[in-house]
Amino acid sequence: MPLLTLDNACLAFGDVALLDHTELVLEPGEKVALIGRNGAGKSSLLRTLAGMARLDDGTVWRQPNLRIAYVAQEPDFPMDKDIFATVAEGIGEAARLVADYHAAAHALAHGDESAMDRMADLQHELDATNGWAVHHKVEQVLDRLKLDGDALVSSLSGGGVKRVALARALAAEPDLLLLDEPTNHLDIAAISWLEELIKGFRGGVMVITHDRSFMDAVSTRIVELDRGRLMSFPGSFTAYQQRKAEMLEIEAKNSADFDKILAQEEVWIRKGVEARRTRNEGRVRRLEALRLQRSARRERIGQVNFQIDQGEKSGQLVAELEGVGKCYGVRWVIKDFSARLMRGDRIGLIGPNGAGKTTLLKIILGELEPDAGSIKRGTKQQIAYFDQFRTALDPEATLAEVISPGSDYVEIGESRKHVIGYLGDFLFSPQRARSPVKSLSGGERNRLLLARLFAKSTNILVLDEPTNDLDVETLELLEQLLLEYQGTVFLVSHDRTFLDNVVTQTIAAEGDGKQGVWREYAGGYQDWLRVTSAEAAADKAAARPAAKPVEAVKPAAKAAKLSFNEKRELDGLPAKIKALEAEQAALQQQIADPNFYRDRPAEVPALNTRLSAIDDELLMLLERWETLEGKSN
Repeated sequence: MPLLTLDNACLAFGDVALLDHTELVLEPGEKVALIGRNGAGKSSLLRTLAGMARLDDGTVWRQPNLRIAYVAQEPDFPMDKDIFATVAEGIGEAARLVADYHAAAHALAHGDESAMDRMADLQHELDATNGWAVHHKVEQVLDRLKLDGDALVSSLSGGGVKRVALARALAAEPDLLLLDEPTNHLDIAAISWLEELIKGFRGGVMVITHDRSFMDAVSTRIVELDRGRLMSFPGSFTAYQQRKAEMLEIEAKNSADFDKILAQEEVWIRKGVEARRTRNEGRVRRLEALRLQRSARRERIGQVNFQIDQGEKSGQLVAELEGVGKCYGVRWVIKDFSARLMRGDRIGLIGPNGAGKTTLLKIILGELEPDAGSIKRGTKQQIAYFDQFRTALDPEATLAEVISPGSDYVEIGESRKHVIGYLGDFLFSPQRARSPVKSLSGGERNRLLLARLFAKSTNILVLDEPTNDLDVETLELLEQLLLEYQGTVFLVSHDRTFLDNVVTQTIAAEGDGKQGVWREYAGGYQDWLRVTSAEAAADKAAARPAAKPVEAVKPAAKAAKLSFNEKRELDGLPAKIKALEAEQAALQQQIADPNFYRDRPAEVPALNTRLSAIDDELLMLLERWETLEGKSN
């Protein structure tokens, strides 16, 4: 039985149809990724499925007693309470008793003896209402999501708050989990953790996301909201891309054929009737039907037209860091970091939230001075900064005022463009140019901030989480723009696909990001992952006990149970194993060198193949050694 069905659904915002007589069925256990252009109505659809909004027409059927948990894009709960109480509130009425008991226990643990009587009263109430089950459920979820129940929600980072929101949803043990942009503000480790959580969730999941790696990891089906219609594509996002390209090609051909027929009929109605003085009424009715069909056809939304005023070239050197360190209190956020950054580099910064990515950026760009080491900065630098929190946008200002305050025109290089036309390049209609910023969705605000950024003359772009809320098509266009950009790019992002497609080198925090150790790697996220994985494997191999030495093997005393050839084979096995392990260690050391990927990329596949073959050979030899030794006993 389906979890829910959407039938003949209609929903409009003003004169724009977000849902246009469309259908949807969600089955138990499905992991569905909902995608579509910014402003297409994805969040409105999710709220409708959750029962928080109503359709203009059509029906939503939900399985009887279906438990639905909805996690909004931004926190929709108070930030001034502790985590335990906040998570408990997601369960319902029993939450108040549980939260009060936890608060009393916390007060007693900190020396407030008056809380003892309060705890006794609450204990009786919890016994009477089976509230202990709720208490246990909250503690289980907090332990699973590694949250400290006594900490205040307001003390957490954006990623921590997102974990609390997920904990509130999971504590209610839902049958259907609805998630709106859950990867925003999460670091890469947290996104990987969320992938595993969703894959292990037994109920159904519908998630709005534009993270392509995330979709490939978790989705069993892609549902696209396009011009008011919901279209379903089984499988991963990669499979969807192939199928969608084929569909768009067919749609374009059909539209061209239709327009050709319509044009022919329009010519006939004007000239043919005149020539014959009589009307073919059937053909006239057909033309009227074609006109109605054409007017009802919703054109595919256009693409963003990104352009950057690249300004004057900066100096060849952007920054040279030598043994740089930065300390806050007793903690070194950056310790002994050296790098040489040149014009045209596209540098990705990755690491856990709070590791110091923003601090390192500010030191490189001259907004902060290091506490240790030295830094030499280049000349003629024009820096444009994209802020993930969009603090540069005044919510009360109009879109036109944000782009060009005090003027109706935007200067881009040597060209001059009216602000209405410039906003149109970023898919904002003329009617919205005078709308306030606060009326925009998250994705539209990001687009507006990019429009403001690209109107400036710049040769260094600093992009702090630019991918949050942007739809996939806009992400791909932004990738192309950055690849063509002649200046220098600093990119802080947790979008693994975006990093792989854009950056030429990666600066990453080592370990959990708390030691202040940073290293530079050639390539993007996958290159960093491959190098660090190879290093971890090398460390593991080095820590493994050495192969049993030849002298420890005493086949002579047991030679009677082995043939002559088997005895010779057993004697030679330790030397073979030692040689293979030496070759393995040498290859791992070679592949761990970042310069190897830059200087000899063509050799990487062969090295990886040889490493895999060595693992297989070692396993076979060790098994053979065990067999022969057992036979000799």
